[in-house]
Amino acid sequence: MKRSQINKAVTESVLFFNAHGWALPPNPKWDVTDFGLGDFDKYGLVLVNLAEEPEYCEKLMYARKGQVTPAHTHKKKKEDIICRIGKLVIQVWNGHPDNQISEWFTLNVNGEITEFRSGEVVNLTSGERVTLVPGIYHEFYPETEACIIGEVSTANDDLHDNFFVNSDIGRFSNIEEDEEPLVTLVSD
Repeated sequence: MKRSQINKAVTESVLFFNAHGWALPPNPKWDVTDFGLGDFDKYGLVLVNLAEEPEYCEKLMYARKGQVTPAHTHKKKKEDIICRIGKLVIQVWNGHPDNQISEWFTLNVNGEITEFRSGEVVNLTSGERVTLVPGIYHEFYPETEACIIGEVSTANDDLHDNFFVNSDIGRFSNIEEDEEPLVTLVSD
């Protein structure tokens, strides 16, 4: 990924956050990724770490229509994914999509236990949330032109607790330094 793409994504996300009343804290920790796939417009996500504590973390994310966060799971992290602005689609599986634990499972959606079949989608609008437990694979993308996505979770370990269906995916991107960085990324 080129640093100029990262700078553009940071600028675009800040404008969108500001336009929707989301003030960022001083010195946030930035993460902009194409998941190592080299196509940010198709597989891209901007993440801002708002809180990182030993017990929990909070992130604010930004994605444009057409950008997918590829299917993955966590072995330790439990997380609430919250649609803050827009419409968000989250496809869910009970285990690896090629080898589900069972066809039916339940998730907590907006405080209600809801039954899903592996491969179904959870549609979230502004303010709605879903709780994902370890072992639930999930892939998400905005249905609107852009989306602000929140995450509140148990302690986060991006280096060792992201397990993608596609083994070619990496959590962080290789960066081509074609201009000066606007922000320091967690991977810098």
